[in-house]
Amino acid sequence: MFLFITIMFFIFRLMPGNPIGLILEQYNLTPEAAQRLIHLWGLDKPVWQQYLIYIKNLLKGDMGISYVYNAPVSSVIFSRKLLNTLALLISAHGMALLIGMILGVWAAWRRGTPIDIGTLVTALVLYTIPVFWLGLMLLMMFAVHVHWFPLSGTITPARSYKDILQYIGDYLWHLTLPMISITLIRLGGDFLIMRNTMINVVREDYITTAIAKGLPEKIVVWKHAARNALLPIVTMAGLDMAFVVSGAVLTETVFGWDGIGKLTYEAAINRDYPVLQGLFFILVVVVLLANFLTDLMYAYLDPRVRY
Repeated sequence: MFLFITIMFFIFRLMPGNPIGLILEQYNLTPEAAQRLIHLWGLDKPVWQQYLIYIKNLLKGDMGISYVYNAPVSSVIFSRKLLNTLALLISAHGMALLIGMILGVWAAWRRGTPIDIGTLVTALVLYTIPVFWLGLMLLMMFAVHVHWFPLSGTITPARSYKDILQYIGDYLWHLTLPMISITLIRLGGDFLIMRNTMINVVREDYITTAIAKGLPEKIVVWKHAARNALLPIVTMAGLDMAFVVSGAVLTETVFGWDGIGKLTYEAAINRDYPVLQGLFFILVVVVLLANFLTDLMYAYLDPRVRY
């Protein structure tokens, strides 16, 4: 974590441009006002000194002040933006994982049949489609032409709600298209991993023994084969946390979803270093925790690991 924080700090400052230049262009500040801002934000200090100040503040739980929002980074990130992203990613990744696992087991057990070939081709196509292109196609079909879903946003602007259920309904209405977009993109990869692993598992001797003993097909498939085929899926689910922000940036930008992905894009455009540092600090914590939980899931799924 310390190594990542260090690399992250210096990489962001290698980006072309600076926040003061953007503010000067936007507000036409005088040189005196610009110099005052530079001193206020500590940008007139050497980079190594800025780094030491950042580490000192981070150890106290202070991520700094956003240049754009003029507010603490923690309040900017841990507002509804984080909740919106969690709602989008948890629902999309959960749906993709569940559907991909079920279809992967089903296709592998019927390997070589038209069902297997059809789902395999569909999964390969979904796996190669760029998420932003798929998002634009969904918007064109379901928002522009048939008007079933909104073009952007998380809720309808300036709308008053009679009760919480009406608010939730409007929120889910805006959530549907971005969730479908991420689900379809992730579905292809989850299906392919589950299918390939399942094919290797069904060739094992213990599966042949279970079939020879006359066990029902449902028990052989789901209790004996599928459980052992889950290990690579669990690994991928943990590693996917590293790509949460990248996927969220593209999807939330296309659909105008007010989450941390869109916030990351805006912070990069505006050279808002404190917000970028806070976002990637949260990302590395999530990745480390996800890998730790993956190890625990291995012990639960595989008795050999637990032993």
